[in-house]
This record gives sequence, C-alpha cells and structure tokens, in this order.
Amino acid sequence: SAAGVLVCLLEYPRSKRKKGSTMERCGQKYLTAVVKLFGPLTRNYYIRAVLHAALAVPAGFLLSTILGTVCLGIASGIYLLAAVRGEEWRPIEQKPRERPQVGGTIKQPPSNPPPRPPPDARRKQPEVGG
Repeated sequence: SAAGVLVCLLEYPRSKRKKGSTMERCGQKYLTAVVKLFGPLTRNYYIRAVLHAALAVPAGFLLSTILGTVCLGIASGIYLLAAVRGEEWRPIEQKPRERPQVGGTIKQPPSNPPPRPPPDARRKQPEVGG
C-alpha cells in the first residue's frame, strides 16, 4: 500500500520535454515541488529503475499481485532504457505569459482590397413571382 502511494507520488508529475511543449497535469505543481525537494534521488532515472525493480520483487510472491509486478518490471526497464539514453526528470516551470501587442502582430497591412463581385451581380435581383 505504501509502495503504491510512493509510486503514484513519483509518477504523477510529468517531466518537461526537450523539444516542444508539455501540458502540465491538474494539480501537478504541488507534487512537482515534492519531487524537486528530493533532488537527484527522484530526478535520476537509474535510481527510479532500481526503485521500481526493488518494489516489484515482494509483489512477485503472491499470485494476486503478479500483474502489478509485471507493470513495475516493465516500468523499471523503460526507466533503465531512458537513463542509458541520458534522460532525466525535469520540472515544468511556468513562464510568465507575454501579452502580444496589437501593433506588433500586424507585420504588413494588405496592399490590395478584398475581392468583390462584378457590379451587375451586386445589384439586387428582382424577385420573380407574386
């Protein structure tokens, strides 16, 4: 039970991607502060791989927890592969949003007027019938 809570606390906050943007999960900023508090102990994926493997061992002795053992073993392998590739957990920092200035967004005003239908098509068509 305590192992499950530990895994949930460790896994819930998403890591920042190297390229592109990362959507933060709801309430993630509170758990990010907890994960940041432990420093390299929680950022390093080698440590996470060993932790997941160690948590999988006791769960493997009961048939009712074998599925959890398999999941923790797979997670351990994925973390080990990510650590070998040089990845680590990085917090998502909120950048202050800059409001775009109205004048700065318009680069070049249009030089041609918008297309209009020919003059005879613009006149109101007489209604047929009565």
